[in-house]
Amino acid sequence: MKQGFLKVGAGTPRVRVADCEYNAGQIIQLIRQMAKEQAKIIALPELCLTAYTCGDLFWQERLLEEAKEQLLRVAKETADVDALIFVGLPLEYESKLYNVAAALNQGAVLGFVPKTHIPNYNEFYEARYFTSGRDVQGAVSFGGRDVPFLARQIFVCEQMPRLKVGVEICEDLWAANPPSNCLALQGANVIVNPSASDELAGKASYRRDLIRGQSARLLCGYIYASAGEGESTQDVVYGGHSLIGENGVILSESRRFENEMIYGDLDIFRLEGERRRMSTFQPEDGEGCEKISFSLEVQETALERKFSPDPFVPEDRGDRKQRCDEILNIQAMGLKQRLSHTGCRCAVLGLSGGLDSTLALLVTALSFDKLDIPRENILAVTMPCFGTTDRTYQNACHLSRRMGATLREVDIKEAVTVHFKDIGQDPEKHDVTYENSQARERTQVLMDLANQRGGMVIGTGDLSELALGWATYNGDHMSMYGVNGSIPKTLVRHLVSYYADACGDKTLAGILRDVLDTPVSPELLPPADGVISQKTEDLVGPYRLHDFFLYYMLRWGYPPRKIYRVACLAFAGVYGEDVIRHWLQVFYKRFFSQQFKRSCLPDGPKVGSVAVSPRGDLRMPSDACGAAWLKELAEF
Repeated sequence: MKQGFLKVGAGTPRVRVADCEYNAGQIIQLIRQMAKEQAKIIALPELCLTAYTCGDLFWQERLLEEAKEQLLRVAKETADVDALIFVGLPLEYESKLYNVAAALNQGAVLGFVPKTHIPNYNEFYEARYFTSGRDVQGAVSFGGRDVPFLARQIFVCEQMPRLKVGVEICEDLWAANPPSNCLALQGANVIVNPSASDELAGKASYRRDLIRGQSARLLCGYIYASAGEGESTQDVVYGGHSLIGENGVILSESRRFENEMIYGDLDIFRLEGERRRMSTFQPEDGEGCEKISFSLEVQETALERKFSPDPFVPEDRGDRKQRCDEILNIQAMGLKQRLSHTGCRCAVLGLSGGLDSTLALLVTALSFDKLDIPRENILAVTMPCFGTTDRTYQNACHLSRRMGATLREVDIKEAVTVHFKDIGQDPEKHDVTYENSQARERTQVLMDLANQRGGMVIGTGDLSELALGWATYNGDHMSMYGVNGSIPKTLVRHLVSYYADACGDKTLAGILRDVLDTPVSPELLPPADGVISQKTEDLVGPYRLHDFFLYYMLRWGYPPRKIYRVACLAFAGVYGEDVIRHWLQVFYKRFFSQQFKRSCLPDGPKVGSVAVSPRGDLRMPSDACGAAWLKELAEF
């Protein structure tokens, strides 16, 4: 529960049709097994105390009384279980029968939630027995106390008030206006669905899409527990297809026909943060909705949830290829529009032989192809200076020629040396002035060449560099259109790799792969024995870590302690905890101190959910103080 993480579970007991005593025993056993796994919300299937397929036996008073007796037994025998538990049963209320989910906590029955949408088509005949609970709002005397009986109930955790649980039952999700819509708008951020959805060819994928989509629309966690083996009778078969979703992602899914228990770690604070961010998520006043408290022991959830060390990069190879193709097209289309709008038929970019400028050239070439402008109108400028190595110089030259661009070499050593003399800079003093003078001279060359040709300077800097402020103000920081401004460094690498695989040109692919193998460096300090001596990641830290920090800070609003925790899980065996802590501190210091550079960025295409443009996603004051974030880091 700490930091908003909560383990939840869905389980499918093996039942006997109409044997409530046997079913209760199976349910108790299942609850205890799930409690051992520390599940704090436990969802069981629809009508699992009696079985869903009882048919006309639902009219038998003996079955209904036995179901109530066995529910009391389940509540009593799980009183020591630290969880909110949902069990399905038929329940009579004012001479009508309802299909309900009972909420249990610490031995008490907290509420009965009736099903709203009663199916009566195809193989379903529920309306023969059950009444819709849509308009019911009352209480049932049960176990010596009055228990709320209504569809709109939200169960709120006393120890974690941001945890709010709503319930809908099976067909409710399939309806045009599911009850979960209303429940979510009235505060519920976890929806439990006890279900008895039978199996048909193709139905599993539709069911999966429903849960994925509903959890995304409602920005909620969704726990779906379905009936399985033991229910199957006459013409229907049940597969126990349970799922746990969160904001459009399926966290856990059972194998069908196995009667499994599944678990998922929901991030409640992440869901609440996303709701705060989404201006179109408009809460309602909660009229007609009853809030009911339940209790859980505050514990730190042992996380089984997986955190990719590269959150900007899809793990599946097929998804990654599709994403890379999509991003390259977004970049190219953005540049295409700018070139078309300005009537510009020439692009100028500095080509260093490094990753970022390589990607910028690939994108520019794609844009020119879309506009039917000859690639020779791309002026690729290599500007060797004190730190340039033969490897990067040769790669820049070979790449430019292979892409069909016009190559121009402008050696800036003499110009920078004169500049040093003008400002009184000792050329043997390799400080920030020594480095930035080269970066600014390169930008001046590009701007002036663009003026000569009526061209546009294409920026090459990426999102990771902007986040860290790893750019020379009014040097590589500046351009007329920055195509890489929302591409993190970890993704730049995959985009170039994808192009190498897809281009169908072995020679070009070989050049691109050598660029990929070259250490990331601004090459502003003299090389050692012809080899790059200035490696960026030695100075500012590993880009994989910084991209991870950036993603969870900006996309999900995680505080430092939480980022540190999940980073330790994601990078276990790669970086030690002290290393992660050190670079996280560096990240926060640089992120806050360098906002002034991001506040005056050139335009560039947004390609993902994390971006730092002052005109789009990040409206951050240049003088914002990061003391609170650094304070939290210092406290652990």
